[in-house]
Amino acid sequence: MLTWVLAVACAAGAVIALADIQTPARLFLTPLFLLVVPGASVVGLLRDRDPLAALTVGAAASLVINVLLAEAMLMFDAWSPRAGVATVAVLGGFMWVLRSLYRGNGSVHTEQGAGSR
Repeated sequence: MLTWVLAVACAAGAVIALADIQTPARLFLTPLFLLVVPGASVVGLLRDRDPLAALTVGAAASLVINVLLAEAMLMFDAWSPRAGVATVAVLGGFMWVLRSLYRGNGSVHTEQGAGSR
């Protein structure tokens, strides 16, 4: 239940930022999106690891992605909050695709038979 509420809040934050809607909720929902999406994507890639280690790496990766994105936008004189949100969304989607391709649906497949090692 909490996962769905967080997902809806993050999606709302992205929509509010991309549509440039001026609302008091923007101050909470857009930073929530920017902090949760990269971290959750990285944690999804590390789901077989120790949960505390995965959460720590996810939080650090979220901060690193956001800081590097902000630095790149400042360095190229292309500061745009909308572009930053769109970039984080694309990176999060890319990491979700990677997780889907390399992890499958979560089931474990093992080879059995005389030829397996």
